[in-house]
Amino acid sequence: MQWMDSIYTELSAYVTDGDMWLLIGTRILRIILILIVAAIAIRVGKAMIQRIFRQRDRGPRFISERREATLVKLLENVLTYVIYFVVIMMVLETVGIPIRALLAGAGILGLAVGFGAQNLVRDIITGFFIIFEDQFSVGDYVRIGAFEGAVEEIGLRTTKIKSAAGELHIIPNGSIMEVTNFSIHNSVAIVDVSIAYESDISKAEQVIEQLLQELPSRYEEIVNVPQLLGIQNLAASEVVMRITCEVQPMKHWYMSRMIRKEVKNRLDEYGIEIPFPRLVLYNRNDDSNQTNQENQKGRG
Repeated sequence: MQWMDSIYTELSAYVTDGDMWLLIGTRILRIILILIVAAIAIRVGKAMIQRIFRQRDRGPRFISERREATLVKLLENVLTYVIYFVVIMMVLETVGIPIRALLAGAGILGLAVGFGAQNLVRDIITGFFIIFEDQFSVGDYVRIGAFEGAVEEIGLRTTKIKSAAGELHIIPNGSIMEVTNFSIHNSVAIVDVSIAYESDISKAEQVIEQLLQELPSRYEEIVNVPQLLGIQNLAASEVVMRITCEVQPMKHWYMSRMIRKEVKNRLDEYGIEIPFPRLVLYNRNDDSNQTNQENQKGRG
């Protein structure tokens, strides 16, 4: 029973120690103050990020809602994680746990993870800059390496492209070196029209010019009045005339088909012939017989 009295005496002295409770209270208050400051810093940081993007929307360069939401969420998460890390380190230091050893161990572990996840880190960094620099967005028609199609999704790690045949290509962002975006500027539709040599070329040009002036009122995809550049080529059985037309992005294939249809119908109305393949047969035997008959008449 004596040892129990000794333990009770030591525990009672420890519990009633004013300095100990003062130290505990000070550390608790410090931890609470750290958490309050961290919460305020997170809230202020998020508000600043949102304000920056609101001001950016008023500028000359527009950011799509999807890209803006992605960037805002990404930056908010980065800010939150950084503040959480600082808070954890400060709390551990307040409690009395040496953080230098923890940081050294974390540095070695982070180095090992970094060597093993180099491609992942590269994909994430590249994806961030793709979104931030507005290189392309969802719905754009792009060519990335050997893949071409419409962008279905842009993530921090991968980009998904759907080809015209319905194939979905998933490309790691780290492997994207060059991007060709067809959806930023207006496209140009190029149409070659073939006219027969027997037709009146000047009349054909007048008919086509008249038609081109009418097309912008029929098709809203046309940006400017199409231009007839003139004779592009003198082929074996046809005269090739070239038409160019500036249209909305990615509408050049559609408008090329429409212009060909309109030109064909208008040329038919004016009786201007579009060439078709022709084959001339030469009979050598008939020519030899005719020559022999002429020679016999000359002798007679």
